[in-house]
Amino acid sequence: MEQLLLLLLFLPLVGALVTAFSGNAAKHVALVSAIASLALALVMVCNFIPDASTQFMVNCPWIKDLGISFHAGVDGISMITILLTNVLVPLIILSAYQHQYKSANAFFALILFMQSGLLVVFTAMDAFLFYIGWEAALIPIYFICAIWGGKDRIRVNMKFFVYTIAGSLFMLLGIIYLYLQNPANNFDIQAFYSLNLDSTQQAWIFWAFFVAFAIKMPIFPFHTWQPDTYTEAPAAGTMLLSGIMLKMGIYGVIRWLLPVVPAGVQEWGQLAIILSVIGVVYASLIAFTQKDAKRLVAYSSIGHVGLISAGIFALNVQGMQGAMIQMLSHGINVIGLFFVLDIIASRVHTYKIAELGGIAKQAPKLAIVFLIIVLGTVALPGTNGFIGEFLLLIGIYQYNLWAAVFAGLTIIFGAVYMFRMYQNIMLGKTNELTIGFTDIKGSEQVVLYIICALVIVLGVYPKPILQLSEASVQHLIEQVTQKLTSVN
Repeated sequence: MEQLLLLLLFLPLVGALVTAFSGNAAKHVALVSAIASLALALVMVCNFIPDASTQFMVNCPWIKDLGISFHAGVDGISMITILLTNVLVPLIILSAYQHQYKSANAFFALILFMQSGLLVVFTAMDAFLFYIGWEAALIPIYFICAIWGGKDRIRVNMKFFVYTIAGSLFMLLGIIYLYLQNPANNFDIQAFYSLNLDSTQQAWIFWAFFVAFAIKMPIFPFHTWQPDTYTEAPAAGTMLLSGIMLKMGIYGVIRWLLPVVPAGVQEWGQLAIILSVIGVVYASLIAFTQKDAKRLVAYSSIGHVGLISAGIFALNVQGMQGAMIQMLSHGINVIGLFFVLDIIASRVHTYKIAELGGIAKQAPKLAIVFLIIVLGTVALPGTNGFIGEFLLLIGIYQYNLWAAVFAGLTIIFGAVYMFRMYQNIMLGKTNELTIGFTDIKGSEQVVLYIICALVIVLGVYPKPILQLSEASVQHLIEQVTQKLTSVN
């Protein structure tokens, strides 16, 4: 079975190389590669045993003198992120079919290259391999934003670059320090879990990793790169950033931060929850004031990720399970929102909410799918957003009542600004811009219908997703609790 994981990791890379030399057929080659990766991921799901073990293990010596191995594997936590990546990448590629990109072969090849890096991050059991995947996933999105972004792309991308590189360097320092403390002289994650670090060491390592992961998610106050980058990035780039890449930070907290430095989490986790909840309220209030629909959704994303972060640091099964399914649900919903806005902008050349209106009369199919995605985003019962936010709030409530009260504001605020945006864009009277608006067709319909199906199916029957991660989440919580007990 290890060959299956190797194939999953390297197929997008091979697809990227083929796509780069495919000329006018680049988008079709990229889509075929992404669908093949999805098929492999589904085969893995079908052969996955939902217990706490690590499966499909690959462990090959890489740089022996430094104790570096190509060590990767899949447990229930990894499986959720593998599904997320391989479900969303084909949809993102298909959503880009309506655009004519300059150097399209490079554009689609970079998406696949990023997919390979993301999958390495989500399966790495070696810290050095994790770091390589982390950087490999970032490089393509820099180029996507810098080459195909908006008018202000250079300044915005530079800010994004500085933030992410600074975070990566902090994480690298933490990894090197852990390696130096490891008697086995390797980067194996299990060896890092077993290290006996004192509270001071754990506190410093906590911050080295937390800064890197907090920037990537992002949570307050490490979020300032995000709204501008989401706005200036091309639509597919925004979807990659919001739908998948920010999950690298969430995954890093779950896989590396909690089990490696539990005492550091115990000491500083309350501050992390406070920052996350502040981000929920702050981003929601800023979203109210946005006149640009794309920026509104960007701030909405900060609010939802803040809730996920708070649920993780609550350190209980409910919060962690809520984070797992909400990672998947948020990814589906946010790329749906950004794609709808991209469709609108491609027809009327604006994201300004005040300049729109009455689109539902001209495009009833778009109005229906947009509404379904909005309902999922605001966590209406029966949609995919509900079960995740419900579990997250239970987990945060078990940690602290007032944290849950303020975190729960994201549901109330989100419903207000999302419905108001929908009303102003889709309802009311048509104007000069929207009078000739045409309904969705072709690849637009395929992408949005699949997203709507996922919103409904995961909302009605989330059990299979929860079962995938349940045993691994319980094992992680027990592992962290035992280490804290031994330390105390």
